[in-house]
Amino acid sequence: MVSFGINVKISSQNLNFRCDSMFESEIMLKWCLLRNGFLIQKLCIFMKCLVEITISHSSNIFLELDDTHSPNTVNDLIKKLPFTVDLNVWGDEIYTSKSPISQSEENAQSLVQLHDVAYWPTGKAICLFYGSTPIGKSGEITPASPVNIIGKILSPDKSILDSVNSERATFSLKS
Repeated sequence: MVSFGINVKISSQNLNFRCDSMFESEIMLKWCLLRNGFLIQKLCIFMKCLVEITISHSSNIFLELDDTHSPNTVNDLIKKLPFTVDLNVWGDEIYTSKSPISQSEENAQSLVQLHDVAYWPTGKAICLFYGSTPIGKSGEITPASPVNIIGKILSPDKSILDSVNSERATFSLKS
C-alpha cells in the first residue's frame, strides 16, 4: 500500500496530512492555504508504503518505506519490487545480497537508529537494523559505511536474527 502526505507549517505549528495520492496531497495544500488565510510554509510532500519481506522457513518482516530522507532511493526500490535476494546477518543487522537498486549516497548516514531500514550503496544491499553491529561503539548503531535511510521495521522482533542467515527473501509491495 502506498500513501502520500503533506507536511505544512502554519505560523509555528506543524501539521501532517495523509492522502491516497500525490494529487490529493496537492489539493490538501491548496485547501490549507484557502481555509487558514495566513502564511503557510510547505515543508514537504512525502510518500510512505508498506513492504513485506517473505522469508522461507521464517516469519515475514514488514517495513514502512518513507521517502523523507532518500526519495530517489525509495522510488527506485518501489519501481524494482518485487525482487528476491539472499539474507545475511552481521551483529544485529540483517542485510541482503546485491539488490536490483542502483543509487549513490543520498543524505547518507554513518550512524542509524534502532529499527531503521537503509540502502547501502557500497554493496547495493538493503539493511535492517535490529541493534548494534560489530563495529559500533556502545550505544551506537554503525553501518559498515554510510547508508541511505529509507524507512522503519514494523515487526521489530529481534529473534528473527536466529533464523534468517543464508535464507532467500522476496521483497514485495504490501496491498
